[in-house]
Amino acid sequence: MTVVRTRDPGRTRAEILDVATREFSEQGFAGARVDEIAASTRTTKRMIYYYFGSKEGLYVAVLENAYSRIRDLEQELDVDHLEPVDALRRLAELTFDHHEAHPEFIRLVSIENIHRAQFLRRTNVAGLTSNRLQVLETILARGRAQGLFRADVSALDVHQAISAQCVFRTANRHTFDALFGRDTLDPSRREHDRRLLGDMVVALLTVR
Repeated sequence: MTVVRTRDPGRTRAEILDVATREFSEQGFAGARVDEIAASTRTTKRMIYYYFGSKEGLYVAVLENAYSRIRDLEQELDVDHLEPVDALRRLAELTFDHHEAHPEFIRLVSIENIHRAQFLRRTNVAGLTSNRLQVLETILARGRAQGLFRADVSALDVHQAISAQCVFRTANRHTFDALFGRDTLDPSRREHDRRLLGDMVVALLTVR
């Protein structure tokens, strides 16, 4: 009896995206090779183009997938039962943990900035990001209602502050170490830096 194996489109697409994420994050858009991606997956260059249309289409899909992962985590985060300060810390910690665990995401962000967000503007990521701001705005509104948070600091301000610290740790790791002798991803500093991030964000919002 002959067993006919059918291709799982969802699994194949996910596998291509995982390998392509590594290739683009390490080589950049110009340096990445679709041939290399195909060789590292159980598919072909022709099949990659079938799923994504072109190298550019694949790169755009990689960006969408990378951003959607952290946005999905944020949507799953249950902070409604937490006090505003604790909820804010938890959201900051989630970003801290994600960015540390996914340096390829930080490299993709850096690469896209080199391209002046040329490809990111072709994605639906802006819509995903609005969900993050809604979660933050809900936390801030509760904090303001309790007289805990300043009214002149927006959700986007807070998002920027959290992202700045979390991205810096990975994006500038080697140059910071070369200049100051501190490895920003040194495991012995992790809990200190994680707590410090929460302290900074709370301090930013605390009513004076």
